[in-house]
Amino acid sequence: MPSPSDPCHEPRACDGALARAFGFLGKRWNGVILGTLTAGPAGFSELRRAVSGISDSVLSERLTELAKAGVVQRTVHDGPPVGVVYQLTEAGQALLPAMRELTTWANENLPPVPAEPVSAEPVSSDAVRAEPVRAEPVRAEL
Repeated sequence: MPSPSDPCHEPRACDGALARAFGFLGKRWNGVILGTLTAGPAGFSELRRAVSGISDSVLSERLTELAKAGVVQRTVHDGPPVGVVYQLTEAGQALLPAMRELTTWANENLPPVPAEPVSAEPVSSDAVRAEPVRAEPVRAEL
């Protein structure tokens, strides 16, 4: 095994292009927005409903970033009413094979995310502002 002082030894590093891709696609919400747009063009409200938990301002910011990067196209349709539609560009479509592979990998290798329990009780405004409850880990007996 070569030593670090060996002139032939090169330090390990991730490929720069791969690091840029994960930096961009790994930014919170970007991958989810792109994944949502794989089903076809969508308006802002439709995206907001599809991407659970994102605020209007963050969705707007991410869509602007994705458009500047050339993977999403923003089209304004004259009204009335005026409509804005977002869709994947050719560069965004080029991500589809990689996204399908990531989906397959995640299904085969990552544990499923538990569904949030649905309550029949109406939620009070106080409950929405309350701090989340941190559950203790469940320990299985062998």
